[in-house]
Amino acid sequence: MAQEYKNSSGCKGNIAIIGAGASGCMCAYFLLKAGADVTLFDFGEPLRTLLPTGGGRCNLAHAEFDFRELAKNYPRGEKFLYSVFSRFSTADTIELFENIGVKTYIQENGRIFPESNSAKDVRKKILENLNKAQFDREKINSIERIEGGYKLVGTSAYFFSHVVIAIGGHSSFNILKNFDIKITAPKPSLVGLNTDIKMPSGIVLKNVLSKDLNIKDDILFTHFGISGPLTYTISSIKAREEFPYKLTFDLYPQEFDLQKLLNTYPHKDLKNILAEIFPLNFAKNILGELSGIKAHKINGAMRDSILDKIHNFEVTVTGTNRGEETVTAGGVNLDEVNPKTMEAKNFPNLYFTGECLDIDGFCGGFNLQNAWSTAFSASQSILSD
Repeated sequence: MAQEYKNSSGCKGNIAIIGAGASGCMCAYFLLKAGADVTLFDFGEPLRTLLPTGGGRCNLAHAEFDFRELAKNYPRGEKFLYSVFSRFSTADTIELFENIGVKTYIQENGRIFPESNSAKDVRKKILENLNKAQFDREKINSIERIEGGYKLVGTSAYFFSHVVIAIGGHSSFNILKNFDIKITAPKPSLVGLNTDIKMPSGIVLKNVLSKDLNIKDDILFTHFGISGPLTYTISSIKAREEFPYKLTFDLYPQEFDLQKLLNTYPHKDLKNILAEIFPLNFAKNILGELSGIKAHKINGAMRDSILDKIHNFEVTVTGTNRGEETVTAGGVNLDEVNPKTMEAKNFPNLYFTGECLDIDGFCGGFNLQNAWSTAFSASQSILSD
């Protein structure tokens, strides 16, 4: 007979979820709905990491309803997610939130938000549906496999037959030190990039083209380098690339005739001509010493040099902006996990969900979709055990 370890309330639960973030809480929701006994362990407030998502509006998912197309938005984990998303899709996510009292809408860019545009509201609705769960505000430091289940050690020792690891990607993976499980070292993803070139902070350019990756989106210049949607996508794709590396952008990837503008406004300063397509501060910065020269004094070589700066704007990336990353690339190696059940292949009744897996997606609701879908897969496997 397995040794029993009592929790602080004197009750022994059969399912432990370590981490009360998006995937941990949603896994608890599915389990509780089926009448299971669930204890969530987290040293912080539950669902605190949900609050900043979507700029505080909570970008719940993305309106891509073909699971293979949806999985293409994950630089790491695409094929693994085929099975996951075929079991719990974007449509299932919308229905799930409708069922817990969160009505949603779809933006023109496909991002799905709650009608309230409030992450606080989403958090409140999820927690209202977890009133039968036991929340234990402590940090679990280690897990050990014993007869009949797992021993968890925090301020006390506990026994559970099933354990779900939902600690996110920013946590220490020392909790798994007693297991022969491969961990891919986490790296920042969806993060601003430090560069050698500094432009006036706060300038946003629309529909910039990354010539290296052939993708377009908005870019934000900051005191440390570059940020914004295009930068986040680049940082995600290149999360495991060694620094330094170079990036080349077309800052205005559309037709425009600079010579025609020069001819039309011969007595204008060059900076004011370029201000027709760029913010003035940016135009001054990119032109440098040519900024105050009149258009009629610009010769062909000068014109071509300006066009080259616009269409082949090069920066050297020296690192990531520490503390800005919202997502990490890395975690539990996917070869260790059954994609149909989220169960560790070599450790029965031990499961992994959400960002602690080596899965990460682009901006747009993809990382929360991973949280909901892997939570569902793990819960259904536990309930069928």
